[in-house]
Amino acid sequence: MSRSTLLLLLAGSGLCALVACDHRDAQAPAPAPAATATADARYPDRVYWGDEHVHTAWSADAAMAGATLDPEAAVRFARGEQVTSNTGQPAKLHRAYDWVAITDHSDGMGAINEMQAGNTDMMADPQIKRWVGMMNAGGATGKAAQREVVNAQATKSLPKILMDPRWMVSAWQKTVDIMEKYNQPGKFTAFIAYEWTSNGEKGENLHRNVIFRDGADKTRATPPLTTFQSTVPGRAGTDPESLWKWLGDWETKTGGQVLAIPHNGNMSNGWMFRAARYDGTPMTREWAEARARWEPLYEVYQIKGTGEANPKLSPNDEFADFNIWDTADLNGNPKQPGDIDTEYWRQALRDGMKHQATLGTNPFKYGAAGGTDTHTGLPSGGEENNFWGKFAVNEPKAGRWNQVFRKEVTGPRLDWTMAAAGITGVWATSNTRAAIWDAMKRKETYASSGPRITIRFFGGYGLPAKVRAADIAATGYARGVPMGGDLKPAPAGKAPVFVFAAMKDPDGANLDRLQIVKGWVDGQGVTHEKIINVKWGGNRKLDAAGKLPSVGNTVDLNTATYTNNIGATELVGSFTDPDFDPKLRAFYYVRVLEIPTPRWTLYDSVKYKVKMDAAVPMVQQERAVTSPIWYNPA
Repeated sequence: MSRSTLLLLLAGSGLCALVACDHRDAQAPAPAPAATATADARYPDRVYWGDEHVHTAWSADAAMAGATLDPEAAVRFARGEQVTSNTGQPAKLHRAYDWVAITDHSDGMGAINEMQAGNTDMMADPQIKRWVGMMNAGGATGKAAQREVVNAQATKSLPKILMDPRWMVSAWQKTVDIMEKYNQPGKFTAFIAYEWTSNGEKGENLHRNVIFRDGADKTRATPPLTTFQSTVPGRAGTDPESLWKWLGDWETKTGGQVLAIPHNGNMSNGWMFRAARYDGTPMTREWAEARARWEPLYEVYQIKGTGEANPKLSPNDEFADFNIWDTADLNGNPKQPGDIDTEYWRQALRDGMKHQATLGTNPFKYGAAGGTDTHTGLPSGGEENNFWGKFAVNEPKAGRWNQVFRKEVTGPRLDWTMAAAGITGVWATSNTRAAIWDAMKRKETYASSGPRITIRFFGGYGLPAKVRAADIAATGYARGVPMGGDLKPAPAGKAPVFVFAAMKDPDGANLDRLQIVKGWVDGQGVTHEKIINVKWGGNRKLDAAGKLPSVGNTVDLNTATYTNNIGATELVGSFTDPDFDPKLRAFYYVRVLEIPTPRWTLYDSVKYKVKMDAAVPMVQQERAVTSPIWYNPA
């Protein structure tokens, strides 16, 4: 089936009423972002795609690994323009983003660039002078200097001159000016943002992306918080409570609005979602309320592994083993028994309901987001055949799959384990900072490993069991709540109806299936989960245990191609939980899987005529997950 024929069919089905369908010829180059109305619609009628996690050469670790692209190049790339990569290659997205957030690390922002340029104040420090000499020598000596600087940053042992706030202030103000230059309401949204890069005692990842709703008038004069500062008396600056206080103080001072997005709990060695405050003391209601207020979303997909679920925590989920990184923390320290129990989003959603019973507030009530965490300035999230890697040294070349990405205590982690992910879909009323940020705050978002699958998901007691794609938005908003919402206690004898509609990426693969993931807390305070197949392509039938046969596989390993002659172009329907108990807390979210498609490693293998080890995955099933809808009995 041709792409044009497919779009005509989708329009006829009503699914093009859910989004602004893209009718460009598949072979045409991606144009600059198209203009859209800036006035807010009555309700969100379009999904806007973007990356909330992008680093450039103004991040210390990116610069030390060879990045040269600055925030302006990154924004131009996100808008669909061609730029020259850090390794001198032409780089361009197949499809432009609608929005982007440049999130360079606040710690040492811009300082490495000054060091590399031979800043006279810095060169007075013997350690810095030694590093610059090693870098100028190049080769193995230069790489040794890079490792030393990155390790010093992780252990907070960098020379004090590198942490001088004047370097960060200058870089921050330049970043703000760039984002203002490229922010075009109705055409493209450029968020002012940074990453607060906190590690635990040994290197446990506790990082947060800080995203501002406002422009330069409220952000330019206030430099980002670093982990070398503390806003909580007597507490280390690496404790996220310090960030939350800073966010509150900033809002009070400026009248602006800001949120934070945690990520990579899979590299926190159990710290991200543990049942305690980060200083080890018991959680309190006030602590839970602060976390829930400032952190509405969690990054589910990115280059350093999937954060949705882990097969060890979800043994009955046949699709949980997807780009899993679960061996060590950020500094390579191996995991201890029990660490993974408090590192993954789905388990945190379960635990959050349990904590709510004792605290009165759910501290882990996270919606879904996706980003790349690229350190190249080239956010190519999800474009498997256009993957620019994590660092400049990972940019396209024949042997990158077998490079040592990082050293862990348990052994080397190779480049092929990187995931070409992810991206965030936001249901917003217009392409503006305010509208997209507001949608993030209310969690009307979903995370994709890359494909731009369109998903609608609503729950309510007055929703019809039969639904048409063309009517789902109007009906869902009028008679229910969207993804990210809360259901009121059920009326007597009523169970909520969940309605959904999923449309394939117009430029991508057909859909395998749509699942509802349910989590709940029983009367004894024990959490559970269940994955329910509710809609799928083809004539397959569920077995007695609810398992669905495989959709098949059309990938040609010799050419890195596939055919859309299996699966479905759209999946529309409703679901009523036969086991719904109005007395028990629960959440429900949608997961949509594509049919098997080539992974970036297969594209590399064919392009460079490289034979890779048998352990390297060549095919995968990309997917997207929505923010949950929560049910609370009281």
